[in-house]
Amino acid sequence: MNKKVFRFLFFVLTVLTIVATSSCKKPILFSKGNLDFSKDTVVFDTVFTTIGSTTQQFKIYNKENKTVLIEEIELMGGTDSPFRINIDGLNETLIENIELEGKDSLYGFVEVTLEVNNLTLPLIIEDSIRFRTNGVDQYVKLAAWGQDAYFHYKDLNDDIDNPWLNDKPHVIYGYAAIDSAKTLTIPAGTQIYLHKNAILYNYKGTLNINGTLGNEVVFQGDRLESWYDDVTGQYYGIYFHEARPSTINYAIIKNGTSGIHLFSKDPNTSSSYTLTVTNTKIFNNARYGVFIYSGAKVKAENCVIAKNGTHALLVLEGGDFNFNHCDLVGYGSATGPAVGISNFYNDYANGTQNIGSINEGVIMNSVIYGSQDSEIAFDTIPDAMVNLNFDIHHCLIKRTPASTESFYQNIIWNSNPMFVNTGNYDFKFYSASPLNNNGVFTTIFTDIDGNPRNDPPDIGAYEN
Repeated sequence: MNKKVFRFLFFVLTVLTIVATSSCKKPILFSKGNLDFSKDTVVFDTVFTTIGSTTQQFKIYNKENKTVLIEEIELMGGTDSPFRINIDGLNETLIENIELEGKDSLYGFVEVTLEVNNLTLPLIIEDSIRFRTNGVDQYVKLAAWGQDAYFHYKDLNDDIDNPWLNDKPHVIYGYAAIDSAKTLTIPAGTQIYLHKNAILYNYKGTLNINGTLGNEVVFQGDRLESWYDDVTGQYYGIYFHEARPSTINYAIIKNGTSGIHLFSKDPNTSSSYTLTVTNTKIFNNARYGVFIYSGAKVKAENCVIAKNGTHALLVLEGGDFNFNHCDLVGYGSATGPAVGISNFYNDYANGTQNIGSINEGVIMNSVIYGSQDSEIAFDTIPDAMVNLNFDIHHCLIKRTPASTESFYQNIIWNSNPMFVNTGNYDFKFYSASPLNNNGVFTTIFTDIDGNPRNDPPDIGAYEN
């Protein structure tokens, strides 16, 4: 065999060997699926008073049979974030091209170091980790408590023998709940901060809020920067679901979505009020001040419910109410009348109409006013199976035209109440106001500020 033939054969054999070898390495066929995580929020519940550091972990799962390519893992706050991440041993704010085999998992570690400066930071410090697979972004949220406080994260308040303490603020993240047949007592001076969409939820239990004059229990959002002082919708509110008789005295409920929302009543205590609320201010909520739905019963005395987005008081699908010496006023961004009363609800999803009774519909010694032409509206359907009983008397009401319904008695129609400063939530009034001495004396002997009531008293929450 000559040299040229030998070289040609050697070349051919080499090529065939390379081809054969490379054909043994099959290409990876990546999964088109996405990831699962052991938790959607990594919460640091350690209290940081000066500088603190802790580490939490979570798992990243590939539940597919094939390998998944994690194209990017990014700490969204970048290098400025107080959080640090470690994924698959990599300590970077941006990690790329991690292969996670089928039915396998990775550990993720998160560390946070916060420098707390009293009230200059929000109570909740947040960030997130973004995971991109197959062009789809998924997020694991990060949340750390930013100052010394009591924190409630999906808290059922199982320890019902002890009330909340008031020596530190309380922060609700997600929800704090009073479970069925349990009782939660909140003492005077307690400061309660709720995170976005958070709720204090009374599920068939008893809630007693025991504020005092000058030492009120305050509900507000957890963002403490000054530009959040008048931002509505920072949290949901206080929700009563078929609650046992509960009380709120001397509270301030502001900047939520629905200040107080009540659904139905405890069937075992049907003769009692679901909620008795006294000496309380409810203002600047995105939707409602007090929302009574489907049969709940509310008694309110010496309350200011003002500048809420839709209604100060809304009754829907029936329910009972007795409001005495209250300011039910609009102003602000209100899109509906201050008071809206309806005994039905149209459930369009199910094609049904639900009708309920209003056995007690009392408003007395109260002012119903605002910037709209009419600040009270009724939308009711009479039915042989339900009751509609209204008694509205000794009130100042804005309504155009004035109503001639017989349940209105001793009403001052469409006179300016002469409030001191509605823009600053000051609903005291000048001495020339028609609210002066035009009420009727009841068993409410003091006003919201603790001043004695005259006989006859003034209309509204304040005695001049």
